[in-house]
Amino acid sequence: MLKMKRLTQLLTKVKTEEIVGHKEIEISNIQFDSRKVFVKSMFVAVRGSAVDGHNYIEKAIEMGAVCIVCEEIPQNVNPKITYIKVINSTVTLGYIASNFYDNPSLDLKIVAVTGTNGKTTNVTLLYNLFRKLNYKVGMLSTVKNLINDEEIEATHTTPDALQINLLMQKMVNEGCEFCFMEASSHAIDQNRMAGINLTGAVFTNITHDHLDYHKTFDAYIKAKKKLFDELPTSAFALTNLDDKRGAVMLQNTNASVHSFALKQMAEFKGKLLSNGLQGIELEIEKTSVWFRLIGEFNAYNILGVYATAVLLGENKEDILTALSSVSGAKGRFETVLSKSGIIGIVDYAHTPDAVENVLKTIENLRTRNETVYCIIGCGGNRDASKRPIMANIACKYADKVILTSDNPRNEDPEEILNQMEVGVEGQYFKKYSIITDRLFAIQEAVRLSKKGDIILVAGKGHEDYQEIKGVKFHFDDKKVLENEFLKK
Repeated sequence: MLKMKRLTQLLTKVKTEEIVGHKEIEISNIQFDSRKVFVKSMFVAVRGSAVDGHNYIEKAIEMGAVCIVCEEIPQNVNPKITYIKVINSTVTLGYIASNFYDNPSLDLKIVAVTGTNGKTTNVTLLYNLFRKLNYKVGMLSTVKNLINDEEIEATHTTPDALQINLLMQKMVNEGCEFCFMEASSHAIDQNRMAGINLTGAVFTNITHDHLDYHKTFDAYIKAKKKLFDELPTSAFALTNLDDKRGAVMLQNTNASVHSFALKQMAEFKGKLLSNGLQGIELEIEKTSVWFRLIGEFNAYNILGVYATAVLLGENKEDILTALSSVSGAKGRFETVLSKSGIIGIVDYAHTPDAVENVLKTIENLRTRNETVYCIIGCGGNRDASKRPIMANIACKYADKVILTSDNPRNEDPEEILNQMEVGVEGQYFKKYSIITDRLFAIQEAVRLSKKGDIILVAGKGHEDYQEIKGVKFHFDDKKVLENEFLKK
């Protein structure tokens, strides 16, 4: 049976400029893709980066739409259709979606995590932590969406407004008290979280990424900051003060302001005491704790998660006890050990800063009696300006580098590798080689390696596919590495 909502219910908190037609109608569903419209649909005409929904209004009506939300009412209106003119369709979609699914965000404590690196690890740690603290919890992440123990496949870092509210309604129905979600710069810029009542927001860091979409670094920073600018007074805003733009995020926010850091003075202060391949030891608020995660970047993740849990009202000792036993996200510094003693590391690092962080971590853990191999590529149809930078960083820190294909998508993988190669400085020319086929690249690194050597396979992490010419082929870096280790 279709769920019906009165139009007047859906327009709660929606700022309308003009309404043409009847307001006393019932709506069965909300769509912003005209191909998904059916009987009694409301079609929201959204102006996207590639497609303008206003061009599909007539198509939506043909498919059964009875109500059109748009920024411009068509010249020839259909007398049987209700048209609602708004200033911004994407913002309106968020509020209407929230109303359609009974405003689930009002019944959850929702924390959004944003930043170039660490979003997935942070929300995964928060999810695992609060499950250990015996709460019912939801999670929206790049890797997967979770409602307690039920896993729902993730297709975007942050789902669209309809999906977010549908998932949150399911969380409420399943008794969840908390939801931890990634907030990508694309989602913030596209107002996918409009209408969501946030309890808090966390900033991890910001580095060079997504300039294919945002065009300038300044626009990228502003997209992240928008999340904090729009927080209500009831929310908290937590930032990493060791990031030079951490304090900027908190300027002009209406939320209560909080900070964490390892190097600066901050409300939540941590100190990295030891760092090894088995884990890290951190001093947090004068208490020394051992954690299973590896590297300084994970010290920041743990500290941010600890601070978030405190701000959500949890007991400090309980938080540290539970955190000491939780693991991180799939494809984030995951280690694989061969029988012959070769160490494999699979990591999602796909930005210059992330690659440098992972390789610096390995640099701090190595004995210098081994060879560090780095297998790395860059995704197609994404920010091309980072390609030469990433190749040079890999060559700077690793002993041997194999440039290879990542997800070329609709680009020529050879051309991507040519663009990466341009960035390699002359002093590193003897360090690198190019093997376009990712499988062959991993096989070659394993063939060359010996006991004690470290092989980093960077860029894809949790992804279990390669996308070539618009087609996804199964490819799991960790599984491939494990299979090759069996032969060694």
